[in-house]
Amino acid sequence: MITVPARRIKQFGVEFYQAGLSAKDIDRLVKFEVLGYSGNDHQAPPKPTKVKASVRGRVNWDSLEKRIGESESAYQRPVIRKKIDELAAYYRECKDAATLPAIPGAVIITSEKRFTFTPVAGHHDLGLLQIPEEHGVLRVLDGQHRLLALHSLNQQGENVGIEVPAVLFDSLDARQIVELFVTINAKHTRLNPSHIISLAGRKLYPDPNQALAHDVIRSLNEDDSSPLSGEIKMLGTGRGRVSQAPLAEEIVDFLETVEKLGGGARLSEIRSGAKRFFLNYMKALSNTFPQAWVGRKYSIKTGAALRAFIRVAPDVMARAKELRRDPFDLNAIREAIKPWGERLRDRRFETEGEWKLKLAGGTRGTVEVLSRELRDALR
Repeated sequence: MITVPARRIKQFGVEFYQAGLSAKDIDRLVKFEVLGYSGNDHQAPPKPTKVKASVRGRVNWDSLEKRIGESESAYQRPVIRKKIDELAAYYRECKDAATLPAIPGAVIITSEKRFTFTPVAGHHDLGLLQIPEEHGVLRVLDGQHRLLALHSLNQQGENVGIEVPAVLFDSLDARQIVELFVTINAKHTRLNPSHIISLAGRKLYPDPNQALAHDVIRSLNEDDSSPLSGEIKMLGTGRGRVSQAPLAEEIVDFLETVEKLGGGARLSEIRSGAKRFFLNYMKALSNTFPQAWVGRKYSIKTGAALRAFIRVAPDVMARAKELRRDPFDLNAIREAIKPWGERLRDRRFETEGEWKLKLAGGTRGTVEVLSRELRDALR
């Protein structure tokens, strides 16, 4: 274990740490990797930026590139050589002048293994953080170029001897890590859109249900025939008004429910037809509530309403089967949810009407109330 002084921080239920890591700690613990590109469905990685020979001499690229792994499960974009060259030169200038810090801003680091935090007496948020002393236990979420430049100088025997401020997470799952990465880079460093697109479901999420949920939502957002085209904010980016994350959670719950009730064979059937079902489901909803779907004074396309519709998807499929229809077919789904148009009607989703009255219980309460109403109306 490596022990460093740290501060424990909590934000909206997420716990993380602030600490300082030495250049030696970085070399021992951090795994550098970039997204590997394979197949023909993704754009090829950009070629390394060409730099002058006199500049390239600052970094031993043959040695450095051996340290950088490539993986389809990674999320970092390909390394920009010019950026590392410039950072290495800047670090040397800071060392020689001793008037400016080389890395004043914190890098963001994640770990799949948990840390141990021991608070000091009288301070629950200040203490000692123990990090497993294993090569590659830490991965860089933000600041990989800064740390690679530092590593390159250490490789060349230049003892920079600085402490790097770091924010460390040990409680995020794969989905949360990638969403945080894309949000930071797309909004602050303007990550190339082609790289965001390349982070498709199965590259992002090791869990097959999360991967499928991502693919379904992406299809709903990108298919020109989808009533939700352009309406979903994918991975924290885009012009959409509805966040992807809560919708994905509902679809994952839907898939898990199907597996519990119908077993592996039923789940396999749902997997193969999930995109088709949800696309037709949204089309059926837009036809069942035509005024609410296009009107500005309605809340039918909010996160809460869409989550409720997804939550009752198993009931809709069951109703279609009762009608002896294909549960994935548009007309069958439209027939199954016909009672909603007759009983709830568009006015149920008027923002200043019944919707507002039932919003008193909060978003979670609204989802549960609407789900109950939808199930009752199907019977």
